[in-house]
Amino acid sequence: MIDFRYHIVSLISVFLALAVGIVLGAGPLRDYIADELTGQVELLRDEKDALRAELDVAEMNLQRRSEFISASAPALLGGVLEDRSVAVVELPGANPEVTEAVMTRLEQSGATVTARVMVGENWADPTERAFRSGIAQSLVGYLNPAPAADASTETILGQALGQALTLRDPANLEARSAEAENLYELLISSELITEVSAPTAPAYATVVIAPELVEEPADEAAVTELTEANVAYTGLAVELAGSGEASVLAGGDAVQGDLVRAVRADEAAASAVTTVDGVGTITGQVTVPLAVAATTGGAPASYGFAEGVTAVIPEPTTLTPPDPATFAPGPVDAPAGSDDTGDAEPTDDATDGEG
Repeated sequence: MIDFRYHIVSLISVFLALAVGIVLGAGPLRDYIADELTGQVELLRDEKDALRAELDVAEMNLQRRSEFISASAPALLGGVLEDRSVAVVELPGANPEVTEAVMTRLEQSGATVTARVMVGENWADPTERAFRSGIAQSLVGYLNPAPAADASTETILGQALGQALTLRDPANLEARSAEAENLYELLISSELITEVSAPTAPAYATVVIAPELVEEPADEAAVTELTEANVAYTGLAVELAGSGEASVLAGGDAVQGDLVRAVRADEAAASAVTTVDGVGTITGQVTVPLAVAATTGGAPASYGFAEGVTAVIPEPTTLTPPDPATFAPGPVDAPAGSDDTGDAEPTDDATDGEG
């Protein structure tokens, strides 16, 4: 049993220890402790200054490399996409500044940007499935060639956007076909796409700018929503890849859930869609026109600095002049997959007029 004397001794011990500490701290140990703390503070300050200096040097070197790449881009890209026209498609969440930077590089490569459109949120909204199904049925009659009888709503919408941007008038190969104009107007009126720059001519290729994802989804609901959106946008990218000469999906691949990463992880999509990561940087932006050219002259691939890519940048590609007749639709009642491009004589005359 603890008695009163035990408490007295304990209290005396505590006060003695406190007194000794005060005496030592104010006396013999004061200078030592102060010097030790001062030394540690100075060491930390020196380490911070050294790290700041290293960061400043790294930032300066990065800035210089970016300036060098930017200055050399016209020489690197010059003529790569000469005589080619490209339509730019922005997905919801894409950074408009990145889109404009990519468009600048496309123009430096000799390409003409014929249209810039934004895909609406309702393209992938799960609550809008019935609405999209109704629009898809309205679009089917204008698709040329027509989709397969069992084509899904997503397939029809993707084909509609691709044809709206690429189909040419058989009688005037520099103009968009009637089908392309009708498809485009239906997509606009349904708000599945929004017009940033109206199409001025049919495109040979498309560039899709992926959403800018800076961090992974925070919870399970966000993961589910992002996954469903990625499925819809992957399907769109695949269908756009089947329209025109080439299509490139440019995005980040920096975090889990990024669309570029999702496409690369999908074996079927990866074999159909060319991807470029790091599009938020000058290196990714310069790579996009090179990837369009490489896909036009070869097979889909993945480019950038992410793990498992085909290459950092594509091998140099020299393209032959495009044949606009390839993208003129056949008769309206042509079956899907038909090679018939309509009356041969007008097509040949128009092609000869191209030089």
